Parts: sequence; structure tokens; C-alpha cells
Amino acid sequence: MISDLDSGAQRVAHLGEIATIDGLRLPAACVADSFVTRRVPPTAHWELTRSVTPRAGDLVVARVDDVIQHSVIELRSGRKQVLYPGRLLLLAYGNRYAPDQFEAVVPADLGPCHLVSSGGIAGCVVSAHDSMSRPTTLDPLGLVIDGSGRPVNLSAFGLADAAPMASVRASGRPPVVAVLGSSMNAGKTECAVRLVRRCIDLGLRVAAAKVTGTGAGNDLWRLSDAGAQPVFDFTDAGYATTSCLRRQQVVAIALKLVAQLALAEPDVIVIEVSDGVLQPETSALMASPRFRSMVDGVVFAGSDALGTVAGIDRLQRSGFDVIGASGTMSQSPLARREVELSTAVATYTAEELADPSVSLRLPTRRRRAGRLAAR
Repeated sequence: MISDLDSGAQRVAHLGEIATIDGLRLPAACVADSFVTRRVPPTAHWELTRSVTPRAGDLVVARVDDVIQHSVIELRSGRKQVLYPGRLLLLAYGNRYAPDQFEAVVPADLGPCHLVSSGGIAGCVVSAHDSMSRPTTLDPLGLVIDGSGRPVNLSAFGLADAAPMASVRASGRPPVVAVLGSSMNAGKTECAVRLVRRCIDLGLRVAAAKVTGTGAGNDLWRLSDAGAQPVFDFTDAGYATTSCLRRQQVVAIALKLVAQLALAEPDVIVIEVSDGVLQPETSALMASPRFRSMVDGVVFAGSDALGTVAGIDRLQRSGFDVIGASGTMSQSPLARREVELSTAVATYTAEELADPSVSLRLPTRRRRAGRLAAR
């Protein structure tokens, strides 16, 4: 069997026309490179091994066993490819924190595991939302190692460190608007996209990033399609996911991505923080003085009135300036009224958020210190 690679390191080579695994010649199309591996260049000098304990971010070649919840894999190009049993995938091990989907961890060995994200994350599911089917199962063939026998990890292909934002332009750094929310599926990406459109319609140059989450391209492509340029996410910093990272790592990712965006000298930077304010990594960002000092204003995306009120309160008590609230909550006029009466923060539908004629305190570059100015 192809998956019987238990004896030492086995050769894997991506040569453009073929991929060779343990002497078996296969068309290159038989090994699908997933979205999270898009920064990894093809090489003819990698091998596979089963003698190393996997870590988050390590590359693994796996065979699809049983296709259930995730029935497609997102390729590095962004195309969704339908999965069938026996398909060979280049994935990255990673943890996942998704209250509406899966909670997953990096396994302790190279035994059977799960496809926990269509973006290309391999892990072991430990809990799931009741609405989810059983996860698609994988048979790992081996970890990818380099010519020195070291596991190949996504961290080796992240963006280089940029100069601190304060030194990018003497006239002051680009202002940053952050989108945070009450939960998964509260409408954060929609808010970020609408903010990008508002900025563009105002004649501003806008750059964007998703600074935490699980590796997948949907949000990245949406921000790019809205007109942001450039657009990055945490996978560009060398991480398959941000779940279970230490506070210093999460903060460093956000600072690195914003500093990289600032090199393009945009007028405004829009960043999205995944999941809700109770999520550990989001909480870590909120508690960081460095992150707070970087963010000039927050638009909060809530799924209901109570969650929105609670989230705004947490952010304000942490020192953030909440300039507006939106999300799926804003689909209800009554919910909007409850939020505005309880917080004195203006609420916006998705359409209003994108409409330059609707008043919103949008950060601009007009002041040296980069503070908020009416727009």
C-alpha cells in the first residue's frame, strides 16, 4: 500500500511533472498542495519520515480515507477541489478553535487523524458542534523533512520582520481599524469588507489583514476582492492557525502583519480578529498594551444585542475606542435600538457601514499622531 511508509525516511519530490513517493511515480496532480502551504516553494530535496513527533505548522503528506464533513480542499490557488478517498494532500498540522465547528489539537503521533479545515489543516477533533458531521479522516504518510532531517515547518516561510510602524513614515503611521466580534459567524468579515469599500469610495488607499484564525482563503479573497491592497493573514506570518499560541506569539503576528501593510503606505489599515472576545487568543490581544496602542478604532460585530453590549463593554474597559457596532445583530431594528440605548455606540447595517454618506468616525492620516478624526 502507498501508506505503508513505516521504515525510515522516504523520498518525496515535487518536480513539476511528477511526484515520487517511495519509488512510486505519480502525476504531480495527485498531490494537492493546500491553501496553508501556498508560501512553501516546490523542492526536489524533501523526504518523508514517520519517526518524528508532529508539531503545529509541520508539513505532512496524507491520504484521504473517508470523506465526510469536509468534502473539498482549498488549493494554494484558492480553487476548491473535490475530495475522493485515496487523494494525496500536502497539509499542515494545526490546532483549531471553532465553536460552530470543530475543536481540534495536533496529534501526538502520525496515526490516523482528521481534516479539520478545508484550508489544509490536519489534526485530531476533540469536540464538535452538534450540527457538524463526523470529520473527514486522513491517513498520514509522513512528515516532510529537509535534507538535514529537520521537519519542514510553515514558520520557515513567513514574511520577514518589517520596520516598526512608527518608523515607516515620519508623518505618522497609517491608522488601524480593527474588527472584533462576539462569536464565530457574527459577521466580522462582512464588516471588514464593508469598511474596505467605504474607504475606497472615500478615495482612500486601504490595506487589510486577518490576524488570527484557522488557515483558509475565503476571508483573504473577500478582502482582496473588495479592493484592499495588499492583503495578508496569519499564514503569511508562518502559522497554519493561531489557536493555542502564546500571547507573545499572537501579538507578534498582529504587529508583523500591520507593519508589513504599512510599508505599502495605505491611508487606512483594516484588520479582522477571528472568533469572539472570549476566545483565548482574542483575549490575549485585547490584554496587550502594544496591540491596544496600535488600534485607533474598533467596529464590533455582534450576533445579538446582549452579546454586542457585553462585547462593547469589555473592549471599552480594556481601553479601546469602539466607533461602531454591526454584524448579524444589525439585521434587527429592535436589537440595534437595544444596543444604542445600552451603550451610546452607533450601530450600522452592512450597507450603512459601506456608505460614505452615513456618518462614521473613521481614522485618517490627517493628524500626525494618527488619532481619530471625523470623516
